[in-house]
Amino acid sequence: MQETGKRILILGASGFLGNALYKELCNYYNTYGTYFSARRSFEDNGQFFRYDMQEDDIHRLLQEVKPDFVISALRGDFGAQVQAHAHITEYLSTHKTRLFFLSSANVFDAYSKYPSFEFDKTLSESIYGRLKIRIENMLLRLPKGKSAILRLPMVFGNTSPRIREIKQALEQEQPIEVFPNLVMNVTSDDKFAQQVHYMLNRNKSGIYHLGSTDLVHHDDFIREVTSHLSLRHPIFKRVYTTNEERYLAVLPRENLLPKNLQLKYQEVIDNLIKQ
Repeated sequence: MQETGKRILILGASGFLGNALYKELCNYYNTYGTYFSARRSFEDNGQFFRYDMQEDDIHRLLQEVKPDFVISALRGDFGAQVQAHAHITEYLSTHKTRLFFLSSANVFDAYSKYPSFEFDKTLSESIYGRLKIRIENMLLRLPKGKSAILRLPMVFGNTSPRIREIKQALEQEQPIEVFPNLVMNVTSDDKFAQQVHYMLNRNKSGIYHLGSTDLVHHDDFIREVTSHLSLRHPIFKRVYTTNEERYLAVLPRENLLPKNLQLKYQEVIDNLIKQ
């Protein structure tokens, strides 16, 4: 049942978040996706295109799909990501297409003394955070309404890399790293996909912080998750990067979504248990 005739192109639709988005949107919109590493399920899906950031011209793909919305969940070589997004912004400037860009709490990782809100100044000490800032700045130069920057905290789900690592560590009786001084917020792949669905439907633009509206210490969160994942006694390795509490949290304040699309960190844990 398609809600509209909107054409959606998800770049990186074979990855954890991109695939969660594809599954959420494909029954409602004319949804296309890209994959890089060959998997039969993607090769055989007529809605998927193989796309190599370092080899392929994104313009050709955009001309072929003619999307109303591009959702960028790209991962991989940082230089290739910058170049691909530069070409996408060129395309946006001459077409009616809009871009949803998946950014990260790491754009604020130089500010560790407090959580960050949508219109706080970005500053990062990490290469990853600086990459996201560079692409964000490209989008902020576009005309108003052409893009949405979706900043995410840590994302958890049954197929998420973080949960897979925890399960593997539990099975192999290996230590799980926890950061007792890290205060964060979180989200789930399911809730994130629902939020994007709503935003597409309402043609939203601007900067959004799509994390839980409350905060939790990293070690408390991981300990509760592991207690539900296994009956085995987990081994924790406590890692202290600082003597003080350090925040890595993107809280929503200005661009709030409806109540049913907001979440608390406990819902993320409950969702993992239900699955």
